[in-house]
Amino acid sequence: MSDVLWLGLTRDGLDQQLNLRARWPSHQAALDHWAADSATAREAIADKQVLQYGTHRLQTLDLFRPSAGTRPYPLLVFIHGGYWQSLDKGDFSYLAPPFLSAGIAFASLNYRLAPEASLSEICNDVTAALDHLSSRARDLACHDDNFVLVGHSAGGHLVMQEMLRERCSLARGAIERPRTGAVAAISGVYDLEPLRRSYQQMILSIDAREVAELSPLRNAPASAPPVLVAVGDQETPEFLRQQNALVALWQALDLPIRGQKVDGEDHFTVVDLLAQDDHVITRWLIEACLANSRREE
Repeated sequence: MSDVLWLGLTRDGLDQQLNLRARWPSHQAALDHWAADSATAREAIADKQVLQYGTHRLQTLDLFRPSAGTRPYPLLVFIHGGYWQSLDKGDFSYLAPPFLSAGIAFASLNYRLAPEASLSEICNDVTAALDHLSSRARDLACHDDNFVLVGHSAGGHLVMQEMLRERCSLARGAIERPRTGAVAAISGVYDLEPLRRSYQQMILSIDAREVAELSPLRNAPASAPPVLVAVGDQETPEFLRQQNALVALWQALDLPIRGQKVDGEDHFTVVDLLAQDDHVITRWLIEACLANSRREE
C-alpha cells in the first residue's frame, strides 16, 4: 500500500488534487480565451504602458489608466497564477475594463518564475513591483498607497503573502502604515506543505522554511485590511479545504474576512468573474478601491 502523505491522501491522490490542468482538460480553451480577449482589451485601452521594476526581463508590469475619472486614480493590482511557473501578465488584460470604467487604474504584474526563481524570490518580486508603483505614483497619476490587491491561484497566495509581510513590518515598527488597503484571493493557495509533498516539488523546490514563513494558513496577522477569498464550488477538495481553513482561522481571530463560494465555477473559470462588472466579487473590489480613495482625500 502506498504511504499516506497528506490528510489521508497518497502521493497519487494528492497529485490528482493539485494537477489542475489534468483534472480539467478544457483548460486550454480557458488559456486561449484569456490570451485572445486580453489582446482585444489592450487594443481598446488608450492609456497603457509597460513598466520595468527590476533588471530581469520578467520584472515588468502593465499599467492601464481610465480615460475619465478623478486623478490621482485608485489602483487595483492583479497578480496572475500558474503555480508560480507559468502564465503572463498579458494574459489577464481582459479583466481591466470594469475597473477602468469605474475610474480605477489597473496594474497586472509579472514576476520571475520557478524553477529559475524560488518562492521567496518571487514574493520579493511582488514587493519590489509595489515599491516601484509607490515611488512613481505621482507621475503615474495613482495614489501612492492603499492599493487593492487581487490574485488568482498562485497569485492568490502572493497577494495574501504580501499583505502579511506588510502587517509583520507594521508590527515591528519597520513601516508607519501598510499600503495595502484590501485584498481578494481567488482560488488561492494558502498552505505550501501539500505542494512540497506533491509532483510540483520537482519544479518549485519548496523548503521547510518557506512552508513555515510563506504559508498564509500558518501566519495570521494581528490586524488586517478587509479580505475576500473566493473559490468555485467545482474546485478540488484540497483547494476548498484551504479556503475553508483560512476563513475559519481568521474568523476565530476576529479578523476581517469574507469567504465566497461560487456555484458552477472551477479553477479556470472562476477568474472570469472579475471581467463581469456586476458580479459581487467585482463590485467588492471596486468599492474597496473607491473607499480607499475617499480615505485619502
